[in-house]
Amino acid sequence: MTDDSFVVHVARLRRVPGTRWHRTVRAPTAAAGRGDLTMRRSPADSTVPDGTETSCDVVLEAFDGGVMVSGTVESPWIGVCRRCTVAVGGRIHCEVRERFTEPGAHYGDPDDDEAYPIVGDELDLWPMVRDAVVLELPLAPLCRPDCRGLCPWCGADLNQATCGCVAPRDPRWANLDVLRSVRSHPTAQ
Repeated sequence: MTDDSFVVHVARLRRVPGTRWHRTVRAPTAAAGRGDLTMRRSPADSTVPDGTETSCDVVLEAFDGGVMVSGTVESPWIGVCRRCTVAVGGRIHCEVRERFTEPGAHYGDPDDDEAYPIVGDELDLWPMVRDAVVLELPLAPLCRPDCRGLCPWCGADLNQATCGCVAPRDPRWANLDVLRSVRSHPTAQ
């Protein structure tokens, strides 16, 4: 395991099942070259900015065969409003409750993909933190709930002013425009 602030040595904790430790970890998101916290499929997707601080405030509780980690994870995020394309951001605050076990020593299932590994009496909180943050990143953020977006014809920001554009008529319905003119003519009644 790498030597960084998200790694916790748990040999003493695991000696007595039921023992609890409280840990608070705050570190830059790009700590120890761990990679980014992102859901980027395009430049408009949400991400955690590099160099910002992600925090993890958890209680580690030993049980026979592993450690239960419960607490909260917080991180800032940035993105682009899905309607008007202005920069948006906020803070992610999510609850976590995850099991950490030694490979092959948890509930008789050596391929338990629901638990994070304990390797050499160390557990690494980073994969849990990363998973929690990535799952909470907004897929399509809004700058505000009543965002009106951009005009599809001229591109004006409708939150700042109305543009006056009139939607062009759909050519597929052009033959029915004859009925509209007949109905609006005063002698056609």
